[in-house]
Amino acid sequence: MMGFKYRSFAPLPRDLSLEELVPRDNFYRRLEVDLDLSFVRDLVRPLYASGGRPSVDPVVFFKLQLVMFFEGIRSERRLMEVAADRLSVRWYLGYDLFETLPDHSSLTRIRERYGLEVFRSFFERIVELCVEAGLVWGKELYFDATKVDADASLDSIAPRFAVEAHLDGLFEDDEPATDAKPDASSPLPTADDEKLRAKNAAEDDWISRTGRQRREVKGVWYKRTADFLASKTDPDSSPMKRRNGKGSHLGYYAHYVVDGGKARVILNALVTPFEVTENAPMLDLLWRSTFRWKIRPRQVTGDTAYGTTENISAVERAGIRAYMPLTGAGKKARPFFSKEEFAYDAERDLYRCPAGEVLLPRANNTARRLTVYKADAGTCERCELRSRCTENKTGRQVLRYFDERYVDRVRAYRGTFPYEKALRKRRVWVEPLFGEAKDWHGLRRFRLRRLEKVNAEALMIAAGQNIKQLMAFGGWRPRKLAQVAALRPPSRPAKQSRHYARMVSSTTQTSDSRVFQQAGKLRRGDLLDTRSASCT
Repeated sequence: MMGFKYRSFAPLPRDLSLEELVPRDNFYRRLEVDLDLSFVRDLVRPLYASGGRPSVDPVVFFKLQLVMFFEGIRSERRLMEVAADRLSVRWYLGYDLFETLPDHSSLTRIRERYGLEVFRSFFERIVELCVEAGLVWGKELYFDATKVDADASLDSIAPRFAVEAHLDGLFEDDEPATDAKPDASSPLPTADDEKLRAKNAAEDDWISRTGRQRREVKGVWYKRTADFLASKTDPDSSPMKRRNGKGSHLGYYAHYVVDGGKARVILNALVTPFEVTENAPMLDLLWRSTFRWKIRPRQVTGDTAYGTTENISAVERAGIRAYMPLTGAGKKARPFFSKEEFAYDAERDLYRCPAGEVLLPRANNTARRLTVYKADAGTCERCELRSRCTENKTGRQVLRYFDERYVDRVRAYRGTFPYEKALRKRRVWVEPLFGEAKDWHGLRRFRLRRLEKVNAEALMIAAGQNIKQLMAFGGWRPRKLAQVAALRPPSRPAKQSRHYARMVSSTTQTSDSRVFQQAGKLRRGDLLDTRSASCT
């Protein structure tokens, strides 16, 4: 007999709990156990008033961001539809069946309230958990960047001066600026000190500028297209060519700094306009990663784009080996002798050409930090190899940068086993992370606009990728306890109250086990054994 299913729904009983409906092996149950997000309340506490209507819990907001990451969702509206439809997501957020979920518009306001600094602090806290779990090796660093489409069309391009004038009119501050004078009795300079502000402005870097291009710095030999053209939809994006060479579109560069350990933890992430070359933010990302995570890398690896004289000299001077392919190394793009075929004599400061003639230093260009070595015109005229060397009537010249001795050192690395191994490892270390982020987590095209927002979006994607590694390798132990302790800044003296005393006394006994539990380093059985041992 054929069955027939009637659609009849009885009201749910009030005593029904989500704990009974969500399976025990659900992914979000494991995520809740492995990752404690209560630290985000301390990150955003200064952004809220002490009184008033309670807001959406910051923990709930960041849990929603992780749900968006793991589910591959690209809009807050769709995110809240999924949260309302999925029992497991409701359980992860802590909302019961009959509780009203936050509105999707609230997530946009909360994101704007937090700003980029909160998202960067969240990303760095996840990296701290990876360090505590022993997933960060710190001996090798790998750099790479990938193109990411902007949420804007080429049809929105207009002259930059018109776009900036339009934006200045839209976001003009209505309140007049107050001329606050610094306190003369203060022994330290304040934020209103003009000299201090000028000094800090001169010492900014790519991370403090959020990857923004410095428009006041002009190129000598070229003009940037983004200097006089901008998008009305996303003014921070830049035109970039497609991979197959057919047309252009607007986009950004997403930069990753990846640790050389097996877990491939992302130590730093930055988004810059496409007009910024790949190699420009490398040094700032390197110094930030080394000082922030207290690591001393032995080698740094990047592709050919990172092999500039400035990057190589700075890395080698720091005692770090720069394993980077040099531009044009081993290739002959022109029919003439390449620079590598000219032997440099460091003691006599001269070059010898393939014919054995001498090229002496003729001029120094301080602006470009290079020396021009040139042969006599008569010597080149009589040379039998002239047709293979130069067509210049004044003779062949070779340019040598002031710091090119470090480039010669890197050129000597080529062919050695560590150098070739590092280049092979780079191909399978960073690029798969970009492929994973593009195919599964929405990095192929940003859903937000402007540099601050796309940086926050990239940081959340990088933090989600680190969380995946933390859950996969969570059973490890920290390799360097001193490094874990150094990442924790000393706590400020709090107000002495009875509530504070009770809080300190209750947390002191379980501080060690909590750190290991939060980083996912101890399984439940190990944690129970530790607690039982402490009780006995």
